Amino acid sequence: MSRTIGGAFTMAIGEWYYCLDHHTVEPYEGCKSDSRLGPYATPAEAANALERVAQRNDEWDNDPRFVDDDEDDPDEDPDRAGLFGV
Repeated sequence: MSRTIGGAFTMAIGEWYYCLDHHTVEPYEGCKSDSRLGPYATPAEAANALERVAQRNDEWDNDPRFVDDDEDDPDEDPDRAGLFGV
């Protein structure tokens, strides 16, 4: 849905999604939710969904709070190797 204010066109209002199957922006009534990213406030935000996902992944990968240091890798700690049948 879109609207005008004082005769000027404004952005569409509602929930918008990025469809991973069709690589398009869709309104709420689009494809199944398991193949979409969103909701986003505007079609422009939905259109940038993949860039936002990449940015968040990069932030996560470089956040020191989430660095595992391979603590669960038995190959890295010989004392734990026997626990995993290696």
